[in-house]
Amino acid sequence: MSIREEDFIYEKNVLKNTGQWLDKEIENKEKYYSRLESKVAELKKQSRGSYNHELETAINLQNISNKILNDYKEVRKQPYFARIDFEEARGTLDSFYIGKLGLMDEESGEEKVVDWRAPIADLYYSGTSGRISYEAPMGVIEGELLLKRKLLIRDGELINAFDEGIDQIILKSKDGGNEEGLTDEFLRINLEEAVKGKLKDIVATIQKEQNEIIRAEKSKAIIVQGSAGSGKTTVALHRLAYLLYKYRQRMKGSDVFVVAPNRLFLDYISDILPNLGVEDVKQSTFEEFALETLGIPYKIYSKDKKLADIIESSQDERAKYITNSSKIKGTMVYKTIIDRYAKYIEATGMDYEDIVVEGRTIFHGREVKRLYVKDLSHTPISKRKQEIKKYLVNRLEDRLSTISADIEAEYGRQIAAARNSMEDSSERRAILTNLYNERDNKKQGLREAAKEAINNYITNWQKDDIVKLYLMLFNDENIFQIITDDKIPQKLAKFMVDEINENFNNGRIDSDDLAAMLYLHFKINGIDEKYKFQHIVIDEAQDYSMFELYVLKQLAYNSSLTIVGDTGQCIYYYKGIDDWQRFIKDVYEDDIYYTPLTQSYRSTVEIVNFANNVLRKQKNSLEPAKPVLRHGKEPELVEYKDNKDLVEIIDRIVEEAEQAGKKNVTIICKTYQQCSELKKILRKSKQKWKLISDSDKKIDLDKIIIPSYMTKGLEFDCSIVFDCDSFNYGDTELDKRLLYVVLTRALHMEYILYKDGLSELLK
Repeated sequence: MSIREEDFIYEKNVLKNTGQWLDKEIENKEKYYSRLESKVAELKKQSRGSYNHELETAINLQNISNKILNDYKEVRKQPYFARIDFEEARGTLDSFYIGKLGLMDEESGEEKVVDWRAPIADLYYSGTSGRISYEAPMGVIEGELLLKRKLLIRDGELINAFDEGIDQIILKSKDGGNEEGLTDEFLRINLEEAVKGKLKDIVATIQKEQNEIIRAEKSKAIIVQGSAGSGKTTVALHRLAYLLYKYRQRMKGSDVFVVAPNRLFLDYISDILPNLGVEDVKQSTFEEFALETLGIPYKIYSKDKKLADIIESSQDERAKYITNSSKIKGTMVYKTIIDRYAKYIEATGMDYEDIVVEGRTIFHGREVKRLYVKDLSHTPISKRKQEIKKYLVNRLEDRLSTISADIEAEYGRQIAAARNSMEDSSERRAILTNLYNERDNKKQGLREAAKEAINNYITNWQKDDIVKLYLMLFNDENIFQIITDDKIPQKLAKFMVDEINENFNNGRIDSDDLAAMLYLHFKINGIDEKYKFQHIVIDEAQDYSMFELYVLKQLAYNSSLTIVGDTGQCIYYYKGIDDWQRFIKDVYEDDIYYTPLTQSYRSTVEIVNFANNVLRKQKNSLEPAKPVLRHGKEPELVEYKDNKDLVEIIDRIVEEAEQAGKKNVTIICKTYQQCSELKKILRKSKQKWKLISDSDKKIDLDKIIIPSYMTKGLEFDCSIVFDCDSFNYGDTELDKRLLYVVLTRALHMEYILYKDGLSELLK
């Protein structure tokens, strides 16, 4: 126990009273929900399937009640994690308990627990001793922060409590050395917990540098360069939860978008936002989003699959062409090429079809072309279709009157002929009546058909032509030379043409073509409102190309994005971001905030320092990660002789990890092929190992074998780096980055296995 005995007893009593209050609240909310459930059932019975406003209202209340009830049940075991004492200037001293969810006693109006996102909670994360202020909705509140207490609560019981220093919690060691000392016992306890399967929230342990990012204003894009283990992904998601809380009157979950590197990663982070009370957030990979937006049913040749092919390719010449092709398609120069191509299409390359109804031309394509290319050239492309639709609708009656006159004349001749050729009789009267009805129906039907034709024309206008237009850029030699200004080397250009045709003929799209196709789609058709977002989070951003990030920027209102990544982990070296400053200049024209996170919270000092040795060998100017002073075993270099020896060593490592209370053990191979071969060898293991591939959409971190390029963002209690020799991890920039990635996955224990000599990168 780190606080005084009497203080600890006091906090135990507060927790006990809060728990009893919560139990009563949960009981009351269960009764209320039960009443709503009965009411909904009765109203459904009365409505007999027809619409009923009272029923709809009751269902909405039931859904809201159910969410609140579940939230209260979820926080019952840990209603809060901290307490601050704050005395307002010319006011009274108040204690505030801070938790994941704000809790209010509706009868008394007393705020039992403050939501971690509330303005006053900022004092817990970044407050300093003495006079201080925070910004509340009603203005700046000044006062004095007197206490910041961290409460370790597990399963409804107070385990320990710590009164921390108000200033920095991570301080230089007292002996004046370079090593940094951890004075935050509360943080240490939380960091030493074993991995529980998926990424968890950090509301109880958010550090000052992280808090500043989380609470930054949404009006401007922000880049977070985060060292491995700095918590950049978690910070970005907490920032999303904070923004949705702060702007809850204007934003909801469906207004934001999380872009992740792959489906496996989306599953790994899937618990965080719901745990923070955030729902309905659109979460997708860039590839999936592009296919959805373009509305095309193609398979994707993913960046992970391409990287795997490059790593495992024995055809060095082909790998060179593949990487050079990807590099070009990811540049802002390629964006300029697509800009030029869009103008070319606009002027000459677009098919402007006639609007024809029942064999009659209502509007000629040349008229639509004149409007689009000439008359509306001053109007943004995204708005031209809307303006053209207005034009067509406004002039429809004039066009129909001319056609109606033709119909009148045509039927007039038939009616006159019937009158002149037949005596007055019931038969003639029937024929004339049918002709009159047919004429009137045709005129009315023409009007309805014409309106529908205009709607369909605008809606479908080139919607499914993007693939054809994009292919035309490559397959028309004259267009290709004109648009690219003949700047692409001839052999590479031929490879790009052959590659794209082969892909599309096989029903697949290279992920590197998606940015250009999306951008072309937006240039011609505009961006549908359902694909515009109040805020976007892009994770592992260093692995996106400049062009991809530029396209994503277009989807965010006011360029409100949180972009997180680490150039030290840029394994897609042929297209990714290895220099944030160049990205800031070329994509954002310097209109973006940049902030680094250098403190590493994931791994022990020994693991971080070991990995930093590889980071220093990369061609970058990154400052190595600074480990929180949490010590553990040194990474162990283990040489094995043969497969039998290998299995025994791996089984021994698992036993050691489990004895230390760490059940999450992962083997990381460089390639998927190596993973597959190792899986066969480990049939004789005492453990049951699961092989992870790029097609997996869910992940269970218990005893997995995974390729290096799929581990980014993931973390494991214990990692085993397989076959870390100079053949697998040689003196190349890609291998340095891959090895740095795999060496920074372990939280507590790390083993490096090799057979044919250890990699020079580790010497």
